[in-house]
Amino acid sequence: MSKVVVLTGAGGVLCSTLAKALAEQGHKIAVLDLKIEAAEQVAKEIEAAGGTAMGVVANVLEKASLEDAKSKINAAYGSVDILVNGAGGNHPLGTTSNPFLEEEDLKNTTEGFKTFFDLDTKGIEFVFNLNFIGTLLPTQVFAKDMIGKKGCSVLNISSMNAFTPLTKIPAYSGAKAAVSNFTQWLSVHFSKVGIRVNALAPGFFLTDQNRTLLTNTDGSLTQRGQQIIDQTPMGRYGVPEDLISTTLYLCDDASSFVTGVVIPIDGGFSAYSGV
Repeated sequence: MSKVVVLTGAGGVLCSTLAKALAEQGHKIAVLDLKIEAAEQVAKEIEAAGGTAMGVVANVLEKASLEDAKSKINAAYGSVDILVNGAGGNHPLGTTSNPFLEEEDLKNTTEGFKTFFDLDTKGIEFVFNLNFIGTLLPTQVFAKDMIGKKGCSVLNISSMNAFTPLTKIPAYSGAKAAVSNFTQWLSVHFSKVGIRVNALAPGFFLTDQNRTLLTNTDGSLTQRGQQIIDQTPMGRYGVPEDLISTTLYLCDDASSFVTGVVIPIDGGFSAYSGV
């Protein structure tokens, strides 16, 4: 049965892939993104493939923007059945330059060099707001449509950082841990009104946000990129299509007794001790 599916951050590589996969199942897709051009482009690609989609501009940190998007979606497709909270990201001001603190780091005056003591609270706030508040607010707005209906669910995007934090990115790791915790909390809170809440925890996927950190201009891996592959038992980065089957399962009635789970899709990264 066709459902109305809203995806935030859907102009990006990962969630646009999920939007297209859900459209192939016959669902009506609302592609939300801060950049309307990106949202409309994904919607056009879905429609060109025979699906039903609309691009809608939305800022996941502004409730009024989300309410406006909801009004447009309701007018075009009716009430919302499924929400995929895909907006998220990191910020360099919430990132340390080195994985470990050494005493000599405190004397490093190189421009842009940051230890833990140099982390900018504004950068950290940006990361926490985008990932956590950017999950909470869309859920407040769109989940209201789901109450009193069957087959409705919320799918959040956490990270394997939420299980064991990576070096250098405390803000992002902490924010994604908050998303995982919120997923569990909300699954219990919504359990009596029939809304399931689950999350994906992707491992390392090459995206526009991390490509320059993990690969060189010639396509070879950076030191950090190689370290990641060495810690991934399956020996590769994920591709967007790796997220599709789990997404379809968690958004389908086949998972009607599944709620509060955070599923790693990481090639074994979170299971590997390194030895």
